[in-house]
Amino acid sequence: MFEFLFKRPGDNKSGDKPAGQGSQPSASGAAAPSGAAASSAASASATAARAQQAEKLGQVGGDEAAAVEFILQCEFSELRLTAAEFVHSPAALERVHTAMRNTDRRVAKLMQSRLDAHRHHEAEHRRAEAALESARSLLNDALLTPNHVADLDRKWAVIAAPELQEAFQGVRAALGQRLEAQVQLQRAMIDRLAALRQLSAGVAAGSLPAAELAARLEVLAQEQAAALQAPEHASLPRGLGAEFGVEHQKLLASLHAIEAGQSALAARSAFLELQGGKPVAELNADTLRKEWKALPALAQEREDTRAQAAELQRRFDALLASLPQPEPRKPKEAKPAPEAGAPGEARSEARAEPRKPKGADQHFLDTMDAMEAALQQGSLGTAAELDKSLKEAREKGMRLTPAQSDRLAHVRAELKRLSDWARWGGNVSREELIKNVETLATQNLAMSELAKKVGSMRERWKALDSLSGAAPKSLWERFDAACSAAYAPAAAHFRQLADERHVNAARAEKLVEEARAEIARLQSGEADWKHVAGTVQRLRLGWSHLGAIDRKEKKRLDGLFTDALNVMQAPLEEQRKGEMAEREAIIEEAAAIDPHDRHAIDTMRALQQRWQEHARALPLERKSEQALWQRFRAVCDEVFQRRKESMHEADIERRAHEAAKEAISARLEAAAPEATPATMGKLLREAQAEWQAIGPVPRAHEARVEKRYHAAVALVQQHADQVRRAAGVAQANQLRDKLRLVQELEQAVAGAGEGGAADWEARWSALPALDAELERTLRGRFDAALQALHGDRAAYAQLLERNRDILLHDLLRMEIGAGIDSGPEFARERLKLQVEVLQSSLKSGQKNGSSAGGGNSAAAQLRALLALPALADARTATRIEQLSMRLAKEGK
Repeated sequence: MFEFLFKRPGDNKSGDKPAGQGSQPSASGAAAPSGAAASSAASASATAARAQQAEKLGQVGGDEAAAVEFILQCEFSELRLTAAEFVHSPAALERVHTAMRNTDRRVAKLMQSRLDAHRHHEAEHRRAEAALESARSLLNDALLTPNHVADLDRKWAVIAAPELQEAFQGVRAALGQRLEAQVQLQRAMIDRLAALRQLSAGVAAGSLPAAELAARLEVLAQEQAAALQAPEHASLPRGLGAEFGVEHQKLLASLHAIEAGQSALAARSAFLELQGGKPVAELNADTLRKEWKALPALAQEREDTRAQAAELQRRFDALLASLPQPEPRKPKEAKPAPEAGAPGEARSEARAEPRKPKGADQHFLDTMDAMEAALQQGSLGTAAELDKSLKEAREKGMRLTPAQSDRLAHVRAELKRLSDWARWGGNVSREELIKNVETLATQNLAMSELAKKVGSMRERWKALDSLSGAAPKSLWERFDAACSAAYAPAAAHFRQLADERHVNAARAEKLVEEARAEIARLQSGEADWKHVAGTVQRLRLGWSHLGAIDRKEKKRLDGLFTDALNVMQAPLEEQRKGEMAEREAIIEEAAAIDPHDRHAIDTMRALQQRWQEHARALPLERKSEQALWQRFRAVCDEVFQRRKESMHEADIERRAHEAAKEAISARLEAAAPEATPATMGKLLREAQAEWQAIGPVPRAHEARVEKRYHAAVALVQQHADQVRRAAGVAQANQLRDKLRLVQELEQAVAGAGEGGAADWEARWSALPALDAELERTLRGRFDAALQALHGDRAAYAQLLERNRDILLHDLLRMEIGAGIDSGPEFARERLKLQVEVLQSSLKSGQKNGSSAGGGNSAAAQLRALLALPALADARTATRIEQLSMRLAKEGK
């Protein structure tokens, strides 16, 4: 922008002469107007029009609509570009872009960039609104999962919409609270399940009273019900809920059993207390036994219950023992045998015989003891077998005492109760087994492992049948259907393998038939040896690539194939022996060639041709072919190597040239870090002269050597440019230090600061000297300020204050020329100055606002700016330093 603001539209670049010089008179004798005069008139008209348009631009201010109208009506591109800075709304941008698309490329490009930025912002805003809407829908979704929230966070991370950030953070915080609530709810569920298991352990150990168990179960049930009614109850795993229900039902059953056992104990204890308070004469043993047996049965799960039951049984047995026992009946005397013919008498005598004593034998009692021990150990199978033997003994007519009958009934009741529990547990295990079978389809197991799993599941089902009885038909049907469904992929896989084995056997049969057909052609004398060798190799390869075959078929087919292949290979090997002799002869002929013979190369190529013909006619075995070829190739290489030795000397010379040129490139690369603008020219000239004097290099390396040389030259030039820029930057840093000292001295003059001239001089002398022009400029300003410090300070302070605005004005003008940003606070003044400079340049007719002598160069303007005594704040001092640094880097 600096260039077109200071452009002289009326410059006469063609060197035309003024009007009246060199003009030729017309035919009528009047002088015709020259081209220069017409050009001057057009230039003046354009200048006036430009000045008028610039004045209109100054009246636009910050009005966007006025700026749009100005752009559409203005004929000067630089003025349109200046006015385009005020256009920002999408509608105005679209209007200006449409109008300027084919007219003013710079304005159209600026409008397009702003439209793209606006569209990008709108797209980001729409994406942000969609993400925010998704977050709100997740907040209202009953089934919120952490994966949904994680996906939402990933989407929002790549969206730039600060205006919606606060709203999203609010919704995200609510989502986080819901997730935290879900975690707490699930953690509480796990803790309740652990508490139930602890209660189960306490019940099994018999250390938990029934009242405490009931209270804790009630509390846990209430907590579970509250959790199921919680807002985030849908996040609870169903498996945990079902497991909690099963554990809770087990504990309730245990509680009921404990309460029933305590009730039975209390009833038996009350019965004993009641019967113990009666007179002994009123008690009857048989009646007591019947009443005792009619009392509620006792549960035997808990150790304390068993101990109390044993104590009550002992008390009851003691009560029976305390009763008077009935006297045993005396056996009747035996009567003589009746005579024959008196059957009635015999029957009466038989009825009069004494009865055998009641009670079981010792084997029966031992069997019953073993049954009780098996029940205590949980061996239901053993107990059931023992019960069968007891039933068989009873069926043989064994009569038991009442106490033994009670004991046997108690043992069988215990067996029935444990069998019922085992059947219930077996059904639960079967349900779990069915679930495990149903999940096999989702585990992506190998087919062999899947078959083993299904088989092991069926074995476990059979084991459950033997332990807990036969399963219900519905459960068996479910289990069988699940096993069939789970095994279906394995069955299909095994069927596929079987089919593949059959297919492979058919392929093997086909290979054997092909070998037999080749044998028939070979025996008929129609065989082509190359074809036979290829067939043998192809058959071997095809047989090696056969898949699995049934074992019996594999053994048979292997024998048939081996026999057929042996028949084919016997004549083939004989033919190959003759072919190997031919190859040996070719090798001997190649070894006998004289390398110095002029026809040696032709002879060698003829032998190579013969070798190729024999190789095409009948390929040998790979190992033999490779060995013979290596020998023949070694002989050929030796001949060619001797032929090449005569050409080696020329290659050596070219390689020497290559080494010399590489040395030049290496010398330039080594000298590059120390290259300066003063030494660069001589260094490059000497290298170029040496390079031209060296002969050619090997053609294969020519491009690489040239590339390295040019890269080394560029490296030297680059380092010299860096040294030049570094010197300019160092000069700018030294200028900054001395300028700061001068500004500090002027601040001391304006602010009634103290300090002797010797101190200021010492500080000036401590700083390194600048070049002559800058040193003289800053020294004059420093001496004037130093003289005013001990002289008329007020007048000099007023001068410094007056020059402040001039300094800012000149600094702003130089920043415009250097293309440096002045900061947003100077935007309006900068635009105003640009318009003023443009108008003044148009009116004065000077190009870029400078004199024809070129005295207003950037360096001269900087020296003039540094020579101006004026007060400068920190921001202004920084701007001056930036300006000097920019000019130093650009080499101005």
